[in-house]
Amino acid sequence: MIDINSTPIASLLAEGISYTNMQMYVVIMIALVIIMTVLDLLHKKSSIYFFSASAKAEKDLFAGNAPCSLGKEEDRLKILSVADKVNILASTVVVDVSTAGEFSNGLRRLVHILTMWGFIFFNVATIIIIFGAQETQILAQVWNIGAIMLFIGTFWYWFGFKVDSQVEGYSWTRVVIRRDMFSLSLMATSVSALGWNIYGGGTGIWFILVLLATISLFGGVYWSKFSHMFFKPIAAYNKRIIKANGTNENLPHETRNDVWQQNRHSMELLKDAPMDMGLGIKREAPKHY
Repeated sequence: MIDINSTPIASLLAEGISYTNMQMYVVIMIALVIIMTVLDLLHKKSSIYFFSASAKAEKDLFAGNAPCSLGKEEDRLKILSVADKVNILASTVVVDVSTAGEFSNGLRRLVHILTMWGFIFFNVATIIIIFGAQETQILAQVWNIGAIMLFIGTFWYWFGFKVDSQVEGYSWTRVVIRRDMFSLSLMATSVSALGWNIYGGGTGIWFILVLLATISLFGGVYWSKFSHMFFKPIAAYNKRIIKANGTNENLPHETRNDVWQQNRHSMELLKDAPMDMGLGIKREAPKHY
C-alpha cells in the first residue's frame, strides 16, 4: 500500500547513498535533457525554422507588406506592443500550456493534463527533496500524487488514445521503440516509483527499475518525443503572434463566414450553408484501416 505521506528517497541514506550522490544524478539527468534537446532541435532544424520565420514576419510587418496567397490584404497588419505580447504570452501559458487547450477532445485533454502535471509534480518534488536535503509531508504527498497522476495519464493514453491503435487498428501491444519510447519511459517511471514506495524503498530491484526508467526517459530525449514538451509552447506562442500581427505565414485570414470569402466564386455552393454542418467524418469512430 502506498504511504502518501512519505517517499522512498530518505531510505537511500540508510543504504549509504548520500544526498550529494542523489544531487549528482539529478544534475546528470538535467544535463542530458538539455544536451539531447539542443541536438534534437538542430537535427530537426526546428530552431532554424522559428528564427527564420520570425525574422521574415518582422521584415514583412515593418515593410508594411505581408504577401498572402489568398485573401484580403488591406488593414491586416498590426505592430504589437509590449503589452500585446505579454497578453499573448499569458494566454499561451494559461490556455495552450497549463490546460492543454489545443485538444478539442475533452477526455484526451484530461489525459494530457494528468500526464503533464503528474510529471511536473513528481519531478519538482523530487528535486526539492534532494536539493533541500529534507522531506516534508506536503512534498511527500506531492511526490506520490504526481506519480499516481502520471500512472493514470500514461496508461489511459496507451490503452485509450494511442494513435496507431485507435485509428490504424494495430494492437496496443505493437511497439515501435523510437515512436513509443517516450510513453513507455513515462509509464515505467510511474510504475517503478510507486512500486519503490509500496515495497519500502531502499536500493533493491525497484530502485534499479527507477534508475533504468529515468535514464531511458531523460537520456533518450534525442530518440523520443520528450523535446516536444519544449517545442509545443514555442509553436503555440508563435502561432498566436503571427495571427495577432497579421503576417500569418502567408496563409489566408478569412474564415467561411467572412463576407469577402462568401462572395468568392469557389465558395458559391457554400455561401448560404450553415457554419455547423454536422459531425461529417466524425459521425463514427475511425475504423477503416
